[in-house]
Amino acid sequence: MEDRLQKILSRAGVGSRRACDTLITQGRVTVNGKIAVPGQKADPERDDIRVDGQRIRTRPVKKVYIALYKPRGVLSSTRETDTRPTVRDLVPVEGHLYPVGRLDYESEGLILLTNDGDLTNKLTHPRYQHEKEYRVLVAREPAAEQLEALRHGIVLEDGRRTAPAKVRLDESVPGKGTWLTMVLTEGRKRQIREMCLRVGLPVKRLIRVRIGNLRLGKMRPKEWRHLTRGEVSALKRYAASPPPAWKRNRRSK
Repeated sequence: MEDRLQKILSRAGVGSRRACDTLITQGRVTVNGKIAVPGQKADPERDDIRVDGQRIRTRPVKKVYIALYKPRGVLSSTRETDTRPTVRDLVPVEGHLYPVGRLDYESEGLILLTNDGDLTNKLTHPRYQHEKEYRVLVAREPAAEQLEALRHGIVLEDGRRTAPAKVRLDESVPGKGTWLTMVLTEGRKRQIREMCLRVGLPVKRLIRVRIGNLRLGKMRPKEWRHLTRGEVSALKRYAASPPPAWKRNRRSK
């Protein structure tokens, strides 16, 4: 039975639907020897579907869920075009695994690696507005108006204002700076760093400690573990839940 190609690839554990769309756009997917095009349909039982020359598995793939503490100096991306170490290098588990909630090269903390495309889509797509929590060390103690600006939203370089965020002042560390807790419901590239810089608070360290209801806990840099069945079930329930009413109202305006 025919289905949209990005759905077939996602079910086969290649990546999220958005990631699979990108693969198709890049010309890295073929169907029966011909380069696929966006929006194309195929029959996984009948057609020869390949990514980078490798035929995909059409049988159901066992789902894998891994929590990783990404250290600084490691890429979240699993692209093969960059020679720097990636999160995939830290997890010696076979199969296609892709990161949920990417972190920039200088940032650290919780990343979920999985081949569950549906869960990935729900946790990362902007329309679901799921929370991600960060510990942020800024260079100096913020003034009240700086904190309020971060909570209200900051106009970034692209001219768009960030969504309201939860921001809490935690503690000042003499000679190092001040720790903040920030909770965001969106994830633009280097968003926290740019938000803080715009209000005069350069970021010295950034650690993600939570994705939805999954927490980093006591893990240390480079450590990884498989999620328990209970954690997977709880994360799926969280991902499937609708955003709070205030988020729905804000989105509809």
